[in-house]
Amino acid sequence: MSRNSGWSSVQPILRDPRLLRLVRYGVSGGASALTHFGVGLLGVHLLHLRPVLASTAGFVASIVVSYVLQRWWVFRSTAGHAIAGTKFLIVTAVAFTINTVVLWLGTEVFAVPYPIVQPIALTLIPLVNYFLNSRWTFATR
Repeated sequence: MSRNSGWSSVQPILRDPRLLRLVRYGVSGGASALTHFGVGLLGVHLLHLRPVLASTAGFVASIVVSYVLQRWWVFRSTAGHAIAGTKFLIVTAVAFTINTVVLWLGTEVFAVPYPIVQPIALTLIPLVNYFLNSRWTFATR
């Protein structure tokens, strides 16, 4: 058996457009998270904003980064900004609601520690976002 036989079986998987789109989605999510955190840090340490205000500014900036990357790079959508942007904000509101409900149920109703509950929400949110954004927000007809 040749040394390259294992690699040759992996190559078609790496060319699968669905897998590549998932990788791009992950990268755009990372860029969005870094934007949120980075703008928050700049707001607190350079502009001397209160942490909640700085984080809010970071969150808004991360929405812009996420929208641009997902529309242009992840889903390569040609949907108009008025429609896609509105849908994207609705999906963002759904994600915020999921986070709030999961945290409330987990920490308040079931008294589970926050460090256990938050990762559950942070796992659900990208799954729901990807599904809604790929099938609705940036879907091409």
